Amino acid sequence: MKPVNVNDSNFGEQLRSHALTLVDFGAPWCPPCRTLLPLLDELGEDYGSSLAVLKLNCDDSPETAAAYGVMSMPTVILFKNGEPVEKLVGLRGKAGYQSIVDRHLPAASGITPARG
Repeated sequence: MKPVNVNDSNFGEQLRSHALTLVDFGAPWCPPCRTLLPLLDELGEDYGSSLAVLKLNCDDSPETAAAYGVMSMPTVILFKNGEPVEKLVGLRGKAGYQSIVDRHLPAASGITPARG
């Protein structure tokens, strides 16, 4: 599943439409945020419909960023059924993001990811 760009007005709707959602809080001018983008694409492909990946530009959507206490970018928050369950601040390797998704995926959907 391809990452979806969200903003203050559609964030809640997009978040509620999936059992498990990984949200990237970043900005285009942030070098670590740009480094994270291909990893998000890979995660979306790896997990398919089991995981939604959302990208929120903190400069354009300050209300949502503030609501989730985003103080540094990138911040990645994993939501399960619309509630935050894991928060990673700063850039991590792909395995770091996979580990939090894997920890919550069976509880959210009852299936195992189809990763290659």
